[in-house]
Amino acid sequence: MATERPYRVTVVCTGNICRSPMGEFVLRERFEDAGLGDRVVVDSAGTHSWEVGNPADPRTLAVLARNGHDDFGGRDHVARRFERSWLDDVDLVLAADAGHLRELTRLARTESQRAKLRLFREFDPAAERGGHLDMDDPYYGDDTAFDRTYAEVVAAADGIVEHVRQALDTRNS
Repeated sequence: MATERPYRVTVVCTGNICRSPMGEFVLRERFEDAGLGDRVVVDSAGTHSWEVGNPADPRTLAVLARNGHDDFGGRDHVARRFERSWLDDVDLVLAADAGHLRELTRLARTESQRAKLRLFREFDPAAERGGHLDMDDPYYGDDTAFDRTYAEVVAAADGIVEHVRQALDTRNS
């Protein structure tokens, strides 16, 4: 029996040191908890190269630790920039805000690539109802800002896991 290609998710923010790695690490943990860790690969990137090569912001790792998360790659994270060629291989790209979504849409060459692009918070029913789908950028804030962003990530995480589960089920039917 051939091995199934993993479903690939990439979380994207500006520099790949705050929001996108936070989303990446929480989603890795959620997919593992859902029994999908061996079928889903989660990574992250930024739309700009300002932080390329840098580790995750220590405040990102601190908010995850404060909330009892294991290390799902945080200590080894190295910021990178999203590359257009990745759109051929990734299944779902989750943008932190509308600006990132616009940048990613400019990179997409086909309708099938554009269909892979979504806002992270689209998967949070309360954010959908409230109409505020941008994830807050905590970079210039204090621990409270990182706590708020963490809450936004967590609120959308289960919806993302369910979306991917359904996509995997469809792929296998």
